[in-house]
Parts: sequence; structure tokens; C-alpha cells
Amino acid sequence: MSISNQLIIFDTTLRDGEQSPGASMTRDEKVRIARALEKMRVDVIEAGFPVASPGDFESVKAVAETVRDSTVCGLARAVDKDIECAGRALQPAASGRIHTFIATSPIHMREKLRMSPDQVVEQAVHAVKLAAGFTDNIEFSPEDAGRSEVDFLCRVIEAVIDAGATTINIPDTVGYNLPHRFGALVGELIERVPNADKAVFSVHCHNDLGLAVANSLSAVMYGARQVECTINGLGERAGNASLEEVVMAVRTRQDMFECDVGLDTTQIMTCSRLVSGITGFPVQPNKAIVGANAFAHESGIHQDGVLKSRETYEIMRAQDVGWAANKIVLGKHSGRNAFKTRLAELGVDFHSEEELNNAFSRFKILADKKHEIFDEDLQALVSETFSSDVDEKYRLVSLKVCSETGETPDAVVTISIGGDEQQGCAAGSGPVDAAFRAIESIVKSDTDLQLYSVNSITSGTDSQGEVTVRLAGGGRIVNGQGADTDIVVASAKAYLNALNTIDAVPNRAHPQLGDV
Repeated sequence: MSISNQLIIFDTTLRDGEQSPGASMTRDEKVRIARALEKMRVDVIEAGFPVASPGDFESVKAVAETVRDSTVCGLARAVDKDIECAGRALQPAASGRIHTFIATSPIHMREKLRMSPDQVVEQAVHAVKLAAGFTDNIEFSPEDAGRSEVDFLCRVIEAVIDAGATTINIPDTVGYNLPHRFGALVGELIERVPNADKAVFSVHCHNDLGLAVANSLSAVMYGARQVECTINGLGERAGNASLEEVVMAVRTRQDMFECDVGLDTTQIMTCSRLVSGITGFPVQPNKAIVGANAFAHESGIHQDGVLKSRETYEIMRAQDVGWAANKIVLGKHSGRNAFKTRLAELGVDFHSEEELNNAFSRFKILADKKHEIFDEDLQALVSETFSSDVDEKYRLVSLKVCSETGETPDAVVTISIGGDEQQGCAAGSGPVDAAFRAIESIVKSDTDLQLYSVNSITSGTDSQGEVTVRLAGGGRIVNGQGADTDIVVASAKAYLNALNTIDAVPNRAHPQLGDV
């Protein structure tokens, strides 16, 4: 495709998606997701905000070292240390991009930056010129462009293109815009900026009013040729534009769009499950494209129509987004090679024999409990395997819970703390509450439980339950996950995983804050 009819997909799951409370990812988790995005042929992967912390710097660098077929991008404020840090982190990349930004709306310039419009233009130009010393692939964003004055936007954009910016991203930072207005804004900027033909225009929309995808698609119709989005619509507050929805809308409605995407859409489901498993953010059943009900038909009228002709009620094929081949035949007699091969097909690679052996041992234990093993089971198993490898200070040894009608449930738990086994017991309002209280009687973590979520990984009474626990403590918000055919055991695993993660996840600065 030529640039005029190619829509560049810029995935920011690893950066903006990670800003969701509790969605912080380890370096290895970011690399796993980046590999899946690369396999899906995403054009640009925004790997993080390198100056935010040493951990984020190492994550961006690791992604840059690993990914060869997609452009790897690092975010930087229009500040010298940010840009220099991003340049160093991206040095190993086969194709690297620095994405720098500064706010341009009156309220942001006045209240946050405390800078005059002239100072903002000067800083923006300086930042782009500095970035040009590291790469010729430079993206500039006028933050809060959706509430900025059009004349000022034209002035800033013209200046940064002259300075070397090759992509101009128009963010609806607070999700304030409506589709017809936002699309027209992008079209007006392309028309009015004298050197607009020297840059690709992009959009980055937030979902505060539920319009991120609609605003993004409207902008594409007015000439934007890059959309910034995330897997499952992950992102701070209400999230970002959903990659799968943007991509499939453009692919499905080629009668309306003068561009197309180069993605392998059959990898969408794999990426969706991987991101959901790593972040602990489950996908709602009625979510477009990747929700469990997206291609399900219960109404008799709908079922009859689909049986006669799929197109009566389905505007796209489930197979085109990866719903096909979601069931495999693996069981307790399956060997290591079959296990490893199927996980490789799901985009999971093991770095060592120890990791493979750990995962395979868990698989055998699960296979003794379940007759059929599904891809979803494997994703949960692998997520648990990798998460347990990170600073496992607390490990569940045993759990006994007694619960009967009319009696207060009680739990006895034994956990290993750095190799030393300790036992605790407690009563609670239910078996899960009793288990959590028993754990707390030992660890005394002083954390606040903010979320407890249970999802059935597959169908059937022998299905694994996947539990997500969100804890706040020590200035951090983290997710923990656990999976087991016993939901109380899964809950205890998730709680301990969250406690382990709270110690492992470094403090991160928010890219929109004034200081790091």
C-alpha cells in the first residue's frame, strides 16, 4: 500500500494502556505482548515512557532489542532529559521513533505548564530538533488538541514540521470531542497547515464519553492516516480507542474508507487474551469483536438466519479475527513437544528449559483435573507461570476452608515466606473472605482490596476459575491473578500474587505530570 491508502496502526497498550490503575507490566510481560503485536503486523508499538523509571527504561530497551518488524516508539515530554532518555532506550531498535508532546490548550498552558503560547511553540520546536539527533522518525503531539484553539494548533504544527516532525498526532486527551467536530478539526488542520503534506496526521482518542473509536474513524475519513489505539480499549480512565474495533471497522466497511490496514487480523483474539491475562482486566462478554458473545446467537430468529446464510446476522467472519481453532485436544497424555508447539502458536515463547518445565508441570496437574484443555486454559496457565517467577516472596502451600449453611466459614492457610512456612487461620463472611483474612493474619500487608473479580475461563462445571484481585498499598495499585478449578484456591493464589507484585512493580511517573 502507498502511504495515501495505508492506515498506520499505532498500538499504545504498553504505554497508555499501562496507565490504567493496576495494569503495570513487567519487562518480560511487555516483551511478550510486543511479540504478539509484531506477529499481528502492528505498524508502530509504543513501548513505554523511558524516563518514568529505570524499569520502564529497561522495558522499552528490551522491546527495542526484540522487535524487528515493527517500529518501536518511546514517549517523551518536550524536555531534554526525556528525549535523551528515549533516544538511549531506542538505540537497539531496527526502526525507532521518538514521540514528544507538549500541551497546547489554554487551560493546560495556563494551569499546568504556566507557559505562554510563544514559550510552548519554542519548547516544541526545540524538542523536535533535539529528537532529530537520535532518529529521523519523530512524532509530535499537541496535548489536549481537542480543546485547543485552531489558529494556535496550526502555528505549532507548522513549526514542528519545519523542525523535523514526520508524524503529527492530534489527541483528544480528555475524550471531550464529538465525531463530526473532531473529524472536521483534523481535516481543517490538514488543509490549513502549509507544510501538512510533509507529515502523516494521526489521532489519539480517549473514551470518556464512549466515543474514542467513533472520533478516530471520523478523523480517518477526514484524512488522518494513523490511529493510536490499544488492545481491548485498555487505557487510563475510560480507556483508549480499541484497536480491534478500529481495524475491523475499516476492514469491514471498505465501501466507506479510502484506506486499509496491513494487520493480520487473525491474531486479534490471541493478543486480546494475552493482554487480558497479563493485566488482569477481563473482557466483557458483549465487547465488540473480542467479547465471548460477539459471534454468539441465542435468538431463534437469528439462529435460523445464520444457519441459512451467515451474512444475515454476521457482518464479519469470526475466523477473520481469530475465533477459529480456539479449541485444542490436549490432555494428561500429551507430551512436552505438543504442549510447547501449541503455546508457540499462541505466541508464547519460553526463555529457558526451567520456564518450560514449570509450565508443563502445571499443565499436567491441570490435566488431571480437567478432561479437555482449551487455549484459554493455556493462556491462564502461562500467565500464572510467568507471574510466579517474579520475586515470589509468598507462595501458597495449603488451604483448608470449611463452609456450611448457618455457620460462619473459617479458613486455615499455610504459606511459604522466603522458604519459611507459616500458618494462619481466620473466620469470614464467606470462604473467600475467610481465606483472605487468614492470609492477612500472617503477612499483615496493610493493603486495601479494591477489586475482586471471578471469571470462568471456559464452559463446563470442571472449568477453571480465573480470579483477579486488585490491591492498593505502598503507593501502588497492582493486580494479582490466580487460576484453579477450585475458586477459593484461585482466590488465594491471586491475593498472594498481588502481594508479590506490589514489591516487584517500581513506582512510575505519569507522563502527563509536570515532574518525574
